[in-house]
Amino acid sequence: MTITNEILQMIKQYDRIIIHRHMRPDPDALGSQCGLAEILRANFPKKEIYQVGGPVEDLAFLAKMDKIPDELYQGALVIVTDTANAPRISGERYSLGDKLIKIDHHPNDDPYGDLLWVNTEASSCSEIIADFAFAENLTLTENAARLLYGGIVGDTGRFLYPATTSHTLQVAAKLLDYGFDAVKLNRELEQITLDVAKLSGYLYQNLQIDENGAGYVFLDQAILKKYGIKDSDTAALVPLPGTIDVVLAWAVFVEQPEGYYRVRLRSKGPVINEVAKRYHGGGHPLASGANAKDQAMCQEIYRELQVLCEKYQKNEIV
Repeated sequence: MTITNEILQMIKQYDRIIIHRHMRPDPDALGSQCGLAEILRANFPKKEIYQVGGPVEDLAFLAKMDKIPDELYQGALVIVTDTANAPRISGERYSLGDKLIKIDHHPNDDPYGDLLWVNTEASSCSEIIADFAFAENLTLTENAARLLYGGIVGDTGRFLYPATTSHTLQVAAKLLDYGFDAVKLNRELEQITLDVAKLSGYLYQNLQIDENGAGYVFLDQAILKKYGIKDSDTAALVPLPGTIDVVLAWAVFVEQPEGYYRVRLRSKGPVINEVAKRYHGGGHPLASGANAKDQAMCQEIYRELQVLCEKYQKNEIV
């Protein structure tokens, strides 16, 4: 029995299915979570299907969350998408269900759940959900295709990132055939506010870059308040240093209201997720996140990034 069939058989056993994703969702988190929910609603109209979690911030154009009481978890199947580590699951109640399925594309450092499907070769969790639907000949609605396509576009950087494969493009092409307005969706995913655009100028002007291409920038609370920006808005800024030819790997340090720093790490070559793991984080080899208690710890992370870039430039590591 294939993993897709195992998952489908478990889904068929439950009348109530509750789907979670990670905190601070990106398009892939919502695309995989809500795309799966739409697929299950279309194929099993008599089942109760819920998509739950914290605020979706500026991604409300993709989907909204359901609010349900604790008692609905009793006897339910819980599925978590796009979430590598259990502490990052949005909604602590995920453990209250009868069984738990993990579907993800990040390194499987935390193999939680009763049934796991982790494909690190996939560009996104949305690609995995689409593979599941196609493999099991499940009906996709136009909205399910829109959600999954949006997730793929988000996690591949509009098909620019190395995780994009020929299979990714084949899946995206199949999804486009369902007739949703891809132009509108791409515009919604791409557009930024005027305040974020102005902060982009600040980022470029204040980005520090060493001789080996290691870069960093601090976005502290004073700067965020000056530009009228909240933490969730800064996601659009993270890829920007990578557009600079001399930048090889970089960190964007975003101060939180509590005083610690959210760390976003990106790379064009050096593997950075091991650095992230040492600082309460993790992720993909070239795109990871971490946390730092103060600016001194941020500088520690940056020094590690510098060492990686220096060794990479000297062909000492890959």
